[in-house]
Amino acid sequence: MNKNDWKERLNVVYSTNPEFSYDIDNDQEQTTLEPTKQALRVSIDKKNRGGKIVTLISGFVGTEDDLKDLGKLLKTKCGVGGTAKNGEIIIQGDFKIKAVELLKKEGYTKTKPIG
Repeated sequence: MNKNDWKERLNVVYSTNPEFSYDIDNDQEQTTLEPTKQALRVSIDKKNRGGKIVTLISGFVGTEDDLKDLGKLLKTKCGVGGTAKNGEIIIQGDFKIKAVELLKKEGYTKTKPIG
């Protein structure tokens, strides 16, 4: 490929150094840990949510697809809506105990309720 390909330098700040090399990070998506090695934390949260209560599951290490699959499973079993992004699963309503039971049943043995 051409060394001066502008598309590879889109997010690089200009440099006056003639020996500067543009390093491109090829971020690889991280692999998902086994369920037995995941240390998930389940808590209740109502800050910045208009007084509505949500169950927050944090500490997931893995790909976004696996996180979304786990979130979909929990939302389906609880019969409510929610979202899964940035390593967290948010389930609408107070389902802390049920979420811990479901996660342990799915093999996430290091799951702990907080608060």
